Amino acid sequence: MNAFPIVMTLIRQYTPADAVAVIDAILPIQQSEFGIPITLEAQPDLLNIPSFYQHGSGGFWVAETGGAIVGTIALLDIGNRQAALRKMFVSQSYRGAGHGVAGHLLDTLLEWSRLHGIDEVYLGTTDAFVAAHRFYEKNGFTELNRGELPPAFPVMAVDTRFYVRSLR
Repeated sequence: MNAFPIVMTLIRQYTPADAVAVIDAILPIQQSEFGIPITLEAQPDLLNIPSFYQHGSGGFWVAETGGAIVGTIALLDIGNRQAALRKMFVSQSYRGAGHGVAGHLLDTLLEWSRLHGIDEVYLGTTDAFVAAHRFYEKNGFTELNRGELPPAFPVMAVDTRFYVRSLR
């Protein structure tokens, strides 16, 4: 009989002690895996996660497995009972239904949103993230045109596709 270790993934709120690990998880996915020409300096939110995300109805969560950060997701409160889903990244070796990391991160964000009075969650992504498009659509997000976004939605320079999910 073979024994296999069970490695659990913990979804928890970000703490400042996670700062370097979060950057080390996100930048390689953006730059190396998907070839997006974005730098850390172009993402000031990553340099000050607590003040950027963790206020109002916002939040930032990490997926931790064996002491390593393997995923992230953020919720930016943009007012009017609306929020922006940001910084959803899962390390390549933890993607897919077999791991469930992305689903658990999203479920955590959506539950938090409901509990904190958010009615709509918007997101922007790039054409390169084809698997992400399928994931969002499978999880109840519908695509919309850029002109349909709320005025407070922070469009990133690399965003080319937009989605919304109603929580009402």
